[in-house]
Amino acid sequence: MAYINDNYQKLPGSYLFSEIAKRIKTYQTQNPAAKIIRLGIGDVTQPLPKVCIDAMKHAVDEMGDVKTFRGYGPEQGYEFLREKIADYNYKQRGINVEADEIFISDGSKCDCGNIQEIFGLNNKIAIADPVYPVYLDTNVMAGRTGDLQADGHFEGVVYLPCTAENNFAPAIPNEHVDMIYLCSPNNPTGTTISKSDLKRWVDYAKANDAIILYDAAYAAYITEDDVPRSIYEVEGARDCAIEFRSFSKTAGFTGTRCGYVVIPRELTGKNKNGDDVPLKNLWLRRQTTKFNGTAYIVQRGAEAIYSEDGQNQVHGLVNYYMENAKIIRDGLKDIGLTAYGGVNAPYIWLQTPKDMPSWTFFDKLLNEANVVGTPGAGFGPCGEGYFRLTAFGDRSNTIEAMERIKMQLQL
Repeated sequence: MAYINDNYQKLPGSYLFSEIAKRIKTYQTQNPAAKIIRLGIGDVTQPLPKVCIDAMKHAVDEMGDVKTFRGYGPEQGYEFLREKIADYNYKQRGINVEADEIFISDGSKCDCGNIQEIFGLNNKIAIADPVYPVYLDTNVMAGRTGDLQADGHFEGVVYLPCTAENNFAPAIPNEHVDMIYLCSPNNPTGTTISKSDLKRWVDYAKANDAIILYDAAYAAYITEDDVPRSIYEVEGARDCAIEFRSFSKTAGFTGTRCGYVVIPRELTGKNKNGDDVPLKNLWLRRQTTKFNGTAYIVQRGAEAIYSEDGQNQVHGLVNYYMENAKIIRDGLKDIGLTAYGGVNAPYIWLQTPKDMPSWTFFDKLLNEANVVGTPGAGFGPCGEGYFRLTAFGDRSNTIEAMERIKMQLQL
């Protein structure tokens, strides 16, 4: 008899974005002529930067020549990319991160889900509400939580409510936790954590021997000077934080897959005997056992963004999407809707009109405006009454989507 992992059955019936896809498919089948504009899933629409394409083409040519062909690469990533990341994203900003503390991967979604494997199941986790589903669901799958409760929360998890009243910034818990998931700029709310608030989190983590799992996948979208790009800008963070970064939204790598994790060499956890164990070593062991590394061709493409032309082209992409965000945010305000985000992130978090349930609002936009967003309730109970729109559409579709929404929702 082959028994299943019963923890999977604790999860709701389907993953948030699978449910969205199912509803879209049903509607499209019934209305084949409808032109649906998708501002829901955070997938990019603009092509890869030219420097990345050129670098990948050259890497393909290398793979076709016996003199430059490469087989298995280093599981932690090629040194040429890790050195560039350490220099451009950290050292040039006065942040102490070395290349050997960087692990290249196939994306931060995988990393955020896989990282929990190096931690014991008896750790108590703290998660913002609303939250990117991967943080919570992977811990449920692992068995680190109890069952789903009637209020939409999982037993054994410390939830950190993020609401308009606290500017969507999670508050320090009044109890001990071991693992803390933070995301800034935030998905789904598009808001950020200030440096002073981040310092309080670092102080809490150090006082409680906790680890902060810090998702900075949208750091490239920060426009305000006083918003931290990295948790390692905060004194003491190297002692308590792991950082996740991604090329997906920065350079359009959603289809080519590349990201990385930073684990400082001094960062440790406790074994059952109370001894300190470097987490960097555990992650390396996990990766060398379960992962054969990100493709050489993709890593050459990622490396290219750190050239002068690459930086200019990436900034052009980011500015394009942030202009979309401004169009969405301004359009929502024009019809009297309250909206957050869209300043340091490509997400706009809007309050549904007249306290409409978020899935009801999803169906209304789909059926009446043929526009798709993401219901806030899919990110957690505190997301009820809110709705996420992304700025990753192309310009013409973004403008048309806002015209349709204005037509249907004039207040």
